[in-house]
Amino acid sequence: MDQNAYLDAALQKLHDEGRYRTFIDIEREKGAFPHAMWTRPDSTQVPITVWCGNDYLGMGQHPVVLEAMHEALDATGAGSGGTRNISGTTVYHKRLEAELADLHQKEAALLFTSAYIANDATLSTLPKLFPGLIIYSDALNHASMIEGVRRNGGAKRIFRHNDVEHLRELLAADDPATPKLIAFESIYSMDGDFGPIEAICDLADEFGAMTYIDEVHAVGMYGPRGAGVAERDGLMDRIDIINGTMAKAYGVMGGYIAASEKMCDAIRSYAPGFIFTTSLPPAVAAGCAASVAHLKTDQTRRDQHQMQAKILKMRLKGLGLPIIDHGSHIVPVHVGDPVKCKMISDRLLDDFGIYCQPINFPTVPRGTERLRFTPSPVHGPQEVDHLVKSMDQLWSMCELNRAQLTA
Repeated sequence: MDQNAYLDAALQKLHDEGRYRTFIDIEREKGAFPHAMWTRPDSTQVPITVWCGNDYLGMGQHPVVLEAMHEALDATGAGSGGTRNISGTTVYHKRLEAELADLHQKEAALLFTSAYIANDATLSTLPKLFPGLIIYSDALNHASMIEGVRRNGGAKRIFRHNDVEHLRELLAADDPATPKLIAFESIYSMDGDFGPIEAICDLADEFGAMTYIDEVHAVGMYGPRGAGVAERDGLMDRIDIINGTMAKAYGVMGGYIAASEKMCDAIRSYAPGFIFTTSLPPAVAAGCAASVAHLKTDQTRRDQHQMQAKILKMRLKGLGLPIIDHGSHIVPVHVGDPVKCKMISDRLLDDFGIYCQPINFPTVPRGTERLRFTPSPVHGPQEVDHLVKSMDQLWSMCELNRAQLTA
């Protein structure tokens, strides 16, 4: 077998479709986020502004977080030394789980190395705990949720995105005695739209289903203590399992679920994705705990974040650009063509020092390619001004038909 021929064909397909992904080398500047240095292919370094990062609140460089990580690193060294079951559970892991359980007002929380693994491991394990379980999954759920549902070997039902009536039809069609779980998100990251949490909880009560919500793009940023949209809407107590991350608003890395003590204990005991994975380094857990604790009281940072998102949307709309606006902090600009999307992204970087990675299939459906801007409290007026003027110039230069794109 000619391995190279197969690999060349697979990679060429991505190039032909305009969706081959290029990684750029950037070095974040401590204390200067969102500014960074980009190392070009010719090894020269150029200052850039990051406009597509998930460090939504700039907590990845907050002094409280860095101090906690330094202290833990000096006290314990680099790695955890093992899985949680074998020497990899430290005071820092337990402290973080306690902070997360308190954040979501649940009995317990369980750490994973990422929110992807938390979703995959939990959703793939639940049928072992609830034989015959049917999972009802929103059609636009994250890939990690889809993978977990796919791998669990149990029954699944896919309901149309945010379509509560379709979900009702699916629930009503199944045996009332069968265990059921509804899996959905609070904020869908590509369009920035909100899930109908209360309506789904009402259906769950009516049909005796459990609820599983992914709050990855909401924790830290919504609710009076940053617990997410369910907290903002007063619905946390109606959610059985909450999934979240420390890699976005909290600025570090790692994922988790928050639920009842028995649920966390059962997932801990049965999920291979938890059992056989080395635990987070203690310094990382310490930084996460510090970030979660800080954001429970830093409402100013949340307010600034929302204000920056509103300002950017308003200004881009003022140019006539096709903004997808559902009221969240995510600012997608619809391009609708992978080649043009990458062209604008490349020109933003090369000509204006603005880094915004193109979003193409399979992350979004074909024909919905976009640039996804993620403003933060530390993107100031100058950064916003520069982005808006650059987008205005490039949109014209690329001869995109605005009227057609916004139709």
